[in-house]
Amino acid sequence: MIALAGARVFDGETTREHAAVLVRDRTVLAIVPEREVPSQADLRDLGGGLLVPGFIDLQVNGGAGVMLNDGPSPAAMATIAAAHRPFGTTGLLPTLITDTAAVTDAAIEAAASAVGTVPGVLGLHLEGPHLAPARKGAHLAELMRPMRDADADRLIAAKARIGVLLVTIAVEQVAPRLVRRLADAGVIVSLGHTDAGYDATQAAIDAGARSATHLFNAMSQLGNRDPGVVGAVLGAGAVACGIIADGHHVHPETLRFALAAKRGPGRLYLVSDAMASVGMDGDRFVLNGRTVYRRDGRLTLGDGTLAGADIDMAATVRYAAANLGLGLEEVLRMASRYPAELIGDTRRGRIWRGAFAEFVHLDDELSVRGVVAT
Repeated sequence: MIALAGARVFDGETTREHAAVLVRDRTVLAIVPEREVPSQADLRDLGGGLLVPGFIDLQVNGGAGVMLNDGPSPAAMATIAAAHRPFGTTGLLPTLITDTAAVTDAAIEAAASAVGTVPGVLGLHLEGPHLAPARKGAHLAELMRPMRDADADRLIAAKARIGVLLVTIAVEQVAPRLVRRLADAGVIVSLGHTDAGYDATQAAIDAGARSATHLFNAMSQLGNRDPGVVGAVLGAGAVACGIIADGHHVHPETLRFALAAKRGPGRLYLVSDAMASVGMDGDRFVLNGRTVYRRDGRLTLGDGTLAGADIDMAATVRYAAANLGLGLEEVLRMASRYPAELIGDTRRGRIWRGAFAEFVHLDDELSVRGVVAT
């Protein structure tokens, strides 16, 4: 038995003072007062700071100079997960942006092999190809297309093999009956890169869509006569929304409005949308044959289009805590508990009996002092 003591403990609900986390076989046994640590435990004094659940990032395109699109494989996923771990991310969904059918199939095969064998890989996020060219962002419009029954069949089969499969779709590219098929099979349908109006978006939500991908970015905005995708997902209690909190993708005041407006129980949760630049030296990399430039905390294509984010989850937590008008506990829930709940993972996102022993040790400035990950 190991006892982690000497730091405040945020368990996913509240922050506990003078508490110790007891761990055995990479599993949390209990949180107890420090004075009640069993004498036989291997006591490890953290020397202050805050111990929190490991961060869960549901949108990670790359890391350490590697993009998943470069060549999807378990090794690539392992490299990406390892690059994000020092920044507190103990669980993630490797994310494939719009690509060919062959590359998509390779990503599915890689995820099926990696889940359960590669530390930190919890499933797969397919961001495309069923997106709208009108809201393509940094994706290749020529690879986008409507979803057909055969595509839904393949995704349902992939979900059965991988376990956690999140698929970003454009409302106008996927009929509600296909959304319902995917949702009924346990695929997490997320709405993004879509120019749909409110009514069509609501139909997709009614059919089972449960998330929105990088809220405000690459979607129709809140309007006076048509609330658009933004209005629909903020008003839909069943829909969670990923947000990129980096100071570049969305103005902090806009995110504060969204936090105030979001109808529950769906929550806003933090994603990095990180690219190859996390854990990488250098000022450029290649995405689908195009150079992405790294300047002043931004990643852009040659025409200035934002191409993912140059941020890790620890930096995202710091930004959110400083700029979104939230208490630190809620920010930490947005980085761990809420994404874990979206993917149905009851052993992550909290520090409680039976949870995986996956923690981040933060200092008082919310920089990572250490990571414990099974």
